[in-house]
Amino acid sequence: MCQGFKASGIHAKIKKKNAKDLGLIVSDVPAAVAGVFTKNQIKAAPVLLDMERIQSGVCCAVIANSGNANCCTGEQGIKDAVRMAKAAADKLGVAEEMVLVSSTGVIGQFLPIEKIESNIPQLFDALSSDGFVDFAESIMTTDTIPKKISRVVEVAGKSFAITGVAKGAGMIRPDMATMLSYVCTDVEADSSTLHELLTDAVNLSFNRITIDGDTSTNDTVLILANGKSGASLNDAAVKKAFKTALEEMLIELAKMVVKDGEGVTKLVEIKINGAASDEDAEKMADTVAHSPLVKTAFFGEDANWGRIIAALGRSGVSLNPDAIDISFNDIMLIKNGLWCGADAEEEATKVMKLDEFEVVIDVHLGNGSSSCWTCDFSIDYVKINADYRS
Repeated sequence: MCQGFKASGIHAKIKKKNAKDLGLIVSDVPAAVAGVFTKNQIKAAPVLLDMERIQSGVCCAVIANSGNANCCTGEQGIKDAVRMAKAAADKLGVAEEMVLVSSTGVIGQFLPIEKIESNIPQLFDALSSDGFVDFAESIMTTDTIPKKISRVVEVAGKSFAITGVAKGAGMIRPDMATMLSYVCTDVEADSSTLHELLTDAVNLSFNRITIDGDTSTNDTVLILANGKSGASLNDAAVKKAFKTALEEMLIELAKMVVKDGEGVTKLVEIKINGAASDEDAEKMADTVAHSPLVKTAFFGEDANWGRIIAALGRSGVSLNPDAIDISFNDIMLIKNGLWCGADAEEEATKVMKLDEFEVVIDVHLGNGSSSCWTCDFSIDYVKINADYRS
């Protein structure tokens, strides 16, 4: 449990269905803050507002809603994002610049700001140190489960806590992924150090997942550190332990996002070994992970290695086709670019019936490596997205 943090999530009637859709995270004291945001050129109003306010390096609260993205809403969208923050700030008794905002949901519709403002008292009344699951529920869209992880780390005679939540199930791909995620910790830190550690952790986690290859307009990852534990990132041992814990937590949250993807039945890690560089390995993993043909083969439990090797060939990386090995878990299906036979394919097909498995590719060109987490494309994905706004 992170000292000095409370959270809540309520139903404010933003969504048509009776589900939580308004959430709040509050720190008892001003917290150092850092964030990373979508690289999409079309950015939602709350993203634009947060990118401006986060420059101060400090905040007291984050208010978020689901059911409406407040994106492509022009000047009115910015005004509504400011009103949303001000409503929380006034209740908290702090300057409105100390509150950050997030939204997720349908693009192009004006935010029902009056519903948000009228539910601020209820949102504050619900605040609790145990309220992070409620908050996680409040930011869900097509997610089926709330995503929350908490850890306590002991190091050098001190301890600190980290709690992370995330949402995401569709419009997910690397490049800041497509999701919202919030990390709260009671370590003492400055915003520049937090930004450095968060960027590294995101590049190992949320930037290495894909569900459908789409990048959203609202992607936001924020980290808040209020120093209440007394453990400081100025201590080298604490910083090292914190870095490890943060990276592990975001990787776990990222995998939870993929597993809960729209219509997903399988979580698959694409592992590239033997590349000329890590950058080349990342390109290859990315291309295989995004391929619709590869992903539909995963859904059909068809060990169609031709689709994988074809994706490698169009990754933009120089390859030797006669030196490529492909395995499903520990079952080698392709050795030196050639099929290992019907028996190997039968065993690989058994692997593909698992809920989680690895596709391990060795191109024998060097020491570069990279991984990416992807999933299958199912019939349900099409159904969910065909009538998402209905």
